[in-house]
Amino acid sequence: MKNTKENLFEYLNQLGIETQTVEHPAAFTVKDAKAHRGNLSGAHSKNLFLKDKKGQLWLVVCLEDRQVNMKDLKTRIGSAHLSFGKPDLLMDVLGVSPGSVSPFTLINDAEIRVRVVLDQEMMACLYLNFHPLENTATTQISNEGLLSFIKSCGHQTDIVAF
Repeated sequence: MKNTKENLFEYLNQLGIETQTVEHPAAFTVKDAKAHRGNLSGAHSKNLFLKDKKGQLWLVVCLEDRQVNMKDLKTRIGSAHLSFGKPDLLMDVLGVSPGSVSPFTLINDAEIRVRVVLDQEMMACLYLNFHPLENTATTQISNEGLLSFIKSCGHQTDIVAF
């Protein structure tokens, strides 16, 4: 059974990680998110669920306005040819539908199938903002809190300069 937003918040609280959440209408794109997120300070993100030609799954998290060149990304992260993961695979592995992908979805990847890549420039920001398993809210977390959360889910992170 996949975790809910409420399960996520309870888990973050158990870890002692402080967050702040703003509820808003569903945001399926960066453009939508900009219109609905309110005044949360810090970096906002673009989250890409990818699969390479060898079957490795990737979660690439970068600044929301970052242009991502898939050929360049492949070289930077050491993957095979990359393409977007299909919605059914996304639901199966991370427990969310398109538009709700974020690092918080790693709580649902119990088999540790996804490799995590974080944007170095984004991680230099003190506060980061992501959807908490639903695209009807945005949750602010510190950069250290995010790394602690990801590690607690059993994942390692690669911090990459884009």
